[in-house]
Amino acid sequence: MRARVLIRPKAGILDPQGKAVERALPALGFSGVSNVHVGRLVELDCEDPSQLDRLCRELLANPLVEDYEVLA
Repeated sequence: MRARVLIRPKAGILDPQGKAVERALPALGFSGVSNVHVGRLVELDCEDPSQLDRLCRELLANPLVEDYEVLA
């Protein structure tokens, strides 16, 4: 199974990358863009999808500050 895991900062957690992108947008001529959040997408081949939740909790995401979602 090809799995995709979307990892992003939890709500209320500072997102310095998102803020940096948001601050840069006007200088690049973009307007009307707000609430930028930067996360990461991990793609992997997994023979046993039942392992994905544990893999995310123990390796891919920091559960203290990040949420993750396994995408179909």
